[in-house]
Amino acid sequence: MSSLKDILPELPCDDTAAPVFRAPWEAQAFAMAVSLHQKGLFTWTEWAAALTAEIRAAQAAGDPDTGATYYHHWLRALERLAVEKGAATSAALQDKAAAWDRAARATPHGQPITLP
Repeated sequence: MSSLKDILPELPCDDTAAPVFRAPWEAQAFAMAVSLHQKGLFTWTEWAAALTAEIRAAQAAGDPDTGATYYHHWLRALERLAVEKGAATSAALQDKAAAWDRAARATPHGQPITLP
């Protein structure tokens, strides 16, 4: 069986080949992808194709491909697959993103963000 690193060679790793994350949300996006795959929402082949498509689209739009935006592509691929597979709607995802944005702006620095 292939490892995630075999399927996603772009995955940022440290010197021990363990995935690294620049921010907690990146680790959460990673965990969501693993969880949704385990629940059968998509195969790793479908995931790799969706992520590749997002990265290529970003590069075509001028993304400098420095690695700093990698998990932004990861999240867009997750959202796209969730909509394509019927697990969410675009409107619901946009509503949730807007709610998180409002909650983050209303939360004092250093405090946990909570949705109403």
